[in-house]
Amino acid sequence: MPTGNMEAGAESDVDRPVDSDSPAAEESGSNQNSGGRSEPSPSNQGEILRTLSTVEKDSKAIAESFSSLFVSLRSTLSEATSSSVDHMGCFGDAAGRLQETALDASTKGNRYINSCLRLNEEIKGVENLAARKHLRRNVDVLDTAVNKLLRPP
Repeated sequence: MPTGNMEAGAESDVDRPVDSDSPAAEESGSNQNSGGRSEPSPSNQGEILRTLSTVEKDSKAIAESFSSLFVSLRSTLSEATSSSVDHMGCFGDAAGRLQETALDASTKGNRYINSCLRLNEEIKGVENLAARKHLRRNVDVLDTAVNKLLRPP
């Protein structure tokens, strides 16, 4: 309600008391309740009811919108949680398989290393044998040459 530029003597209808002797009292006599306040006129009541109806429809639409939003959020959160649980299970399975594979690979690697060490020891023995065989061949060649020199044909 504007208060700055009101004419002197002009007051709003709500603030002005109605005397029972004044003409305004006769006009609003049927619209006055026991508390001294005036009731809205029938045209104002219709407008108020229409406004209340609109507010009620808007409130209902907003409530339905919030309800739909919460259902959507609940569904999305449920899917995300379910998906996260599934992913964690999948990750656990993959980690378990990786661990088994790594253990298997290290076992096979150790077997390979042990086989290489055994082969190395065996090759050392073969080298000694080959050296002996080569030495024996040289001895045989020398023995043959000496025999040819000592015993002429």
